[in-house]
Amino acid sequence: MIWLQKNYSLALSSAILQSVLVILGAIIAAKATDIVFTKIFKRVVDKTQNSLDDKILQLLHKPVFYSILFFGFNIGIKVARLPIEIDFALIGIFKTVTILIWLFVSIKILIMSMEWASRQKENNFFQKNTLPLFNNLAKIGIGLFGIYFIFLSWDININGILASAGVLGVVLGLAAKDTVSNFFAGIFLMADSPFKEGDYILLDSGERGYVKQMGLRSTRFMTRDDIEITIPNSVIASSKIVNESGGPGESERVRITIHIAYGSDIDHAKQVLVDLSLKNQDVLKNPDPRVRFREFSEYGLKLQLLFWIQKPEKRGRTIDAINTEIYKEFAKEKISIPYPKMEIVMPDK
Repeated sequence: MIWLQKNYSLALSSAILQSVLVILGAIIAAKATDIVFTKIFKRVVDKTQNSLDDKILQLLHKPVFYSILFFGFNIGIKVARLPIEIDFALIGIFKTVTILIWLFVSIKILIMSMEWASRQKENNFFQKNTLPLFNNLAKIGIGLFGIYFIFLSWDININGILASAGVLGVVLGLAAKDTVSNFFAGIFLMADSPFKEGDYILLDSGERGYVKQMGLRSTRFMTRDDIEITIPNSVIASSKIVNESGGPGESERVRITIHIAYGSDIDHAKQVLVDLSLKNQDVLKNPDPRVRFREFSEYGLKLQLLFWIQKPEKRGRTIDAINTEIYKEFAKEKISIPYPKMEIVMPDK
């Protein structure tokens, strides 16, 4: 018994044995923590409606397990009192492996979360066009953080590298400021979604056409003249854009203003205008066309014909057809369209 007590005390005083005991304790603690972590949080995520948190929990339990395990290994190495070079190398390796595990898991969780967010109806930020961009930016950002912490784990001073990178970033930013401006404008246009591909757009400069392609640097429009216009995104972001395809549908209301002479039968003129619009195949029957008497103008009664068309690109064609029929029908019905006249009276000599 005395021999056992003496040898037991001697064994416990051994640094190697203490190190082994610490490592065994770390393995047990890591496994126990993993089991408790999984069971507790699984009860929480089971109460939610989506499957995203279940997948995140499944990814998290491995890095948690290895983080506790490698933390115990680091303590075990310190207890073993190994040579400084071996101690430094082993601890650096364990830290690097832990960082890499968290790095890959973080990238997977972030990408998975963005893909889930892009499928939500109320989301406007993560879309089909912007998702690959944000995925790549997330990978680059997490990768840079990972490299930074790996350098720290090996006691590498990165102040000089960061300073050089900052100067290089400023130089590149100044050299490519227009490209950077268009790039960020493209991101915000896609996120804000004032229009989408296929929408019929009226530009500030007067051109009308369909959005053919939205890029990160520029947006392409196809006009009614079959001319493709490429506009930098920074210009679009600072301009007023009228989206004629916006709203609940693509149908839009058209207004045609016309004057009739004082003394004309206004009710008859209104009926003629409504009948003309109903005969046109591009005019919608619901909502029904209508005529409003707007004002008494200087040289006639100002009427306004209002009707709806299905497609914005048919606006010009429909107005041309309706105007032509109005002129012909008014002439047939003896409805006078007044115009400014100047009467010159010559005094008698």
